[in-house]
Amino acid sequence: MPTRGVFITLEGPEGAGKTTQAHLLHEALRGRYPVLHSREPGGTAIGERIRALLLDDAHAEMDPRTEMLLFAASRAQFVAEVVEPALRGEQIVLSERYVDTSIAYQGVGRGLGVELVRRVNEVATHGVTPDLTILLDIEPAAGLQRARAAVGKEGRRGRGDRFEQEALAFHARARAGFLAIAHEEPDRVRIVDGSRAQRVVHDEILRVVEGLLSARGWRASSSS
Repeated sequence: MPTRGVFITLEGPEGAGKTTQAHLLHEALRGRYPVLHSREPGGTAIGERIRALLLDDAHAEMDPRTEMLLFAASRAQFVAEVVEPALRGEQIVLSERYVDTSIAYQGVGRGLGVELVRRVNEVATHGVTPDLTILLDIEPAAGLQRARAAVGKEGRRGRGDRFEQEALAFHARARAGFLAIAHEEPDRVRIVDGSRAQRVVHDEILRVVEGLLSARGWRASSSS
């Protein structure tokens, strides 16, 4: 039987479907396993305040270093308050985004450098790394079209949050950053084509996750 929980993250460019797929995965698992679904930046009261600052398009002047450190601050609280206790409690933790986002967005997209971002986040996370990362990949233009369509459906103002309003070139760099991580860490990161129908994507993710859980000795229950 497992003696530690399992930490699974969902990553990818804007509009790749992370939130939708995280919810679908949570619904598929929660009746059979002890599972917690969260997000970051955010996931805690402090983190949600930081998230609001990071996404607010009124802060267009935010320095990339400020941005990196705010992400790390939210992440530090998230790990201390949510991830570490859940893993000790032998839960499955599903998180929408984690350190890979900062590597791709601030390290590559903003040009701060991957090693700097890694060092900062090593401090923020106590070295807690995901057991599995699902990288939902999508062409930046298609992802932004999806994201901006969602803005209209949800009735949010403007053209989306501060990141959704970034130029296509930024999103192309960030996507390249995600793919570089997947190339460097193929044992942890599984690339899934996020441009396909939701159910097709979900079925693939669920197969990958169930394979990991089985390999770790987890057994499904009808009353978790």
